[in-house]
Amino acid sequence: MGPSPAPVMIAGSDEQKRTWLPTLLDEPNLCSFALSEPDAGSDAGAIRCKAVPDGDEYILDGTKMWVTNGERAGLVALAARTPEGITCFVVEKDPGPGFGGIATSKTIGKLGYKGIETVEMTYSGHRVPASAVLGGAEGRGQGLRYILGALEVGRVNIAARAVGVAQAAFDAAMRYAHERETFGVPIHNHQAIQFKLADMATRVEASRLLTRSAAEKVDAGERADVEAGMAKLFASETALEVATEAMRIHGGYGYTTEFPVERYYRDAPLMIIGEGTNEIQRIVIARGLLRRWGERPA
Repeated sequence: MGPSPAPVMIAGSDEQKRTWLPTLLDEPNLCSFALSEPDAGSDAGAIRCKAVPDGDEYILDGTKMWVTNGERAGLVALAARTPEGITCFVVEKDPGPGFGGIATSKTIGKLGYKGIETVEMTYSGHRVPASAVLGGAEGRGQGLRYILGALEVGRVNIAARAVGVAQAAFDAAMRYAHERETFGVPIHNHQAIQFKLADMATRVEASRLLTRSAAEKVDAGERADVEAGMAKLFASETALEVATEAMRIHGGYGYTTEFPVERYYRDAPLMIIGEGTNEIQRIVIARGLLRRWGERPA
């Protein structure tokens, strides 16, 4: 899961927001979102990490996967199973590989996105106060609802990142098409390259507009599950397609580290997988469309 203060912003009590949000505005404080587990990825309802109440505390036990910023974060939004159902906790920790009953048990090597760490995080008898329940006492058992709200924002975030990667790949391709010459002319004079550039630019612009539309709905406080899913689906597929076409325009040089397109090509697949795979996005979009159709005026 991506690093985001969205769970606190969406579901935190007034006191929790006053306590935690200001700290996240000061560097180098980082946050992370611990949802996925070794056997629970897109199926958030299958998580096994548990939080057992013990007086005025909870005891956390379980393993989380794909935790971005997991080692350096000072604040972790954690989903765990409690007697009431799935509950979210805001866990404070010292940055580093271990703290109390928390340990980053493994750093996960990745194809791309190497600028920030992704870790496996284990909780073994780690105690947190009852005040760590996201949303206060009313938040017990409401974790899935909070998670879905945070994922909605996260999918717009992923879409925006995908637009950035796609735009960078397109710019690199356009620049190279002006610099590289074949048969005595710059390669952008060849119709085959022009067709690629036209399709790339069209998809990037469509992705940008979808992402802006979804972000505007979220900012307005409207439900945006369908729009966020559409933006994430289309923009992430565009990022991979445009990065691939940019590599092809570069020819052999695109496969080397001498030019940046190989990095865009490695970074783009994360957008397709992160914050729910694109197969999940299609389910989210379809269910939302069907719900809205059923709710329309007769």
